[in-house]
Amino acid sequence: MAERFYYGGQAVVEGVMMRGPKTMSVAVRRPNGAITVQTQSLPTIYTGWLRKAPFLRGIIFMIENLVLGIKSLLYSANVSLEEEEEEISGKFAWLMVFVSIAFSVALFFLLPLFLTGLFNIESSILFNLVDGIIRVAIFIIYLMAMSLMPDIRRVFAYHGAEHKTVNAYEAGVPLEVEAVRRYGTAHVRCGTSFIFAVVIISIIVFALVGLHTAWLMVLSRIVLIPVIAGISYEFIYFAGRHRNNILVRVVSAPGLWLQSLTTREPDDSQLEVAMAALRRVIEIEQPEEVTWEIEPEELPVLTSETDENIEETAFPEENPGIPE
Repeated sequence: MAERFYYGGQAVVEGVMMRGPKTMSVAVRRPNGAITVQTQSLPTIYTGWLRKAPFLRGIIFMIENLVLGIKSLLYSANVSLEEEEEEISGKFAWLMVFVSIAFSVALFFLLPLFLTGLFNIESSILFNLVDGIIRVAIFIIYLMAMSLMPDIRRVFAYHGAEHKTVNAYEAGVPLEVEAVRRYGTAHVRCGTSFIFAVVIISIIVFALVGLHTAWLMVLSRIVLIPVIAGISYEFIYFAGRHRNNILVRVVSAPGLWLQSLTTREPDDSQLEVAMAALRRVIEIEQPEEVTWEIEPEELPVLTSETDENIEETAFPEENPGIPE
């Protein structure tokens, strides 16, 4: 019996990306109100044995979320800028990748290290505890600041739509607006929970490294990121499959609480976009599961022949300007 695949995705500009075992789809609401659903077969690195190997899959997951996330954001931004006839280039996507990595490392790893160093703490355990507390504080302040931006709040609403849709699908209910609306905007496998796990587990890992010279401390923060990501992913992976376990629920609670900062209650039009993305992936990956026959006025279906409000295309086979 094949192992069950747990669908997931992320919010993008005016849309949602959903990932299946071998396919991803990005559904975006165009300025004219239509929904465009674009699909792509995933590269082997995201579907092969590395993606299933314990601890290694955490590293692949981190790379996958960064690269596929940038690609999805690039596409959705181009669609949302349609009326302005603007386009974001692939070179800008690469720049976003490197800037995102550098910014994250500097803000969440190097800045806490620098601030902790100002206290002249000699105990390794105490040093890394203070370092970790500062890292958590910076992370929470960062999320709170982001949530104050109107455009980001709208993306967070699509994030909530993504979670509601996945929650409803995993509960076995029909992917209809009325049914999906009843589900919560938090999900144990969310990337926010993963990042929070990275922040917490880094405290333990860095404590084991101990105190060294400044340059070795900086180097350890950078080199050990893949190790921390691998361990963090295994925790999220386990939590997602044992979500009813009391201990798992207690340990997962802080990550779920933080999702209140990165999700918002979506409206029905945003739910439609999230459902369009997930339904398309399911139609491709598991056509035997397709049971919905919903009238267009109830929920847009996924073929342009039956509903002119849905446009369906595929990513180009070759696009050297976009990271693979």
